[in-house]
Amino acid sequence: MGEEIERKFKVEDESWRDHVGKSSMIMQGYITDGDSDSGAAVRLRLKDNKGYLTVKENGNTQLVRAEFEYEIPEGDAVQMLRDFCSEVITKVRNYVEVGGHTWEIDEFFGDNEGLITAEIELDDPDEDFEVPEWAGEEVTEQKKYSNFQLALRPYKGWE
Repeated sequence: MGEEIERKFKVEDESWRDHVGKSSMIMQGYITDGDSDSGAAVRLRLKDNKGYLTVKENGNTQLVRAEFEYEIPEGDAVQMLRDFCSEVITKVRNYVEVGGHTWEIDEFFGDNEGLITAEIELDDPDEDFEVPEWAGEEVTEQKKYSNFQLALRPYKGWE
């Protein structure tokens, strides 16, 4: 079984920009029955001209979830994003190395413009890691920050 252990933080300032190793443009959408509190989310992603189909558990926790990801042809991903996904998230993912870990910093556009989050994937939920100064409040368990929820309830509509 694939498993993802991930912690997510709001980004507080721009100091991370000087340390970006690489960046990727990402478009992603979700195929779902609208029940975001149970089952699984099926995600379509187009990243750097490659397509991906991912099934992620919608459990009670966002820290540790089952995840299965498969590469699919780019054309299939484009068509499925267009035909099956009513809301598509657009973002640039920036990769920054800190303390032996790679942080993924997502800058959102469109209806989620203005939101910047940082994620770190871990091997164990209790693993120690360095939290950089630009990483602010941890929002791992705040579901509204999940990409799935951002597709349903974009950042621009938050109070």
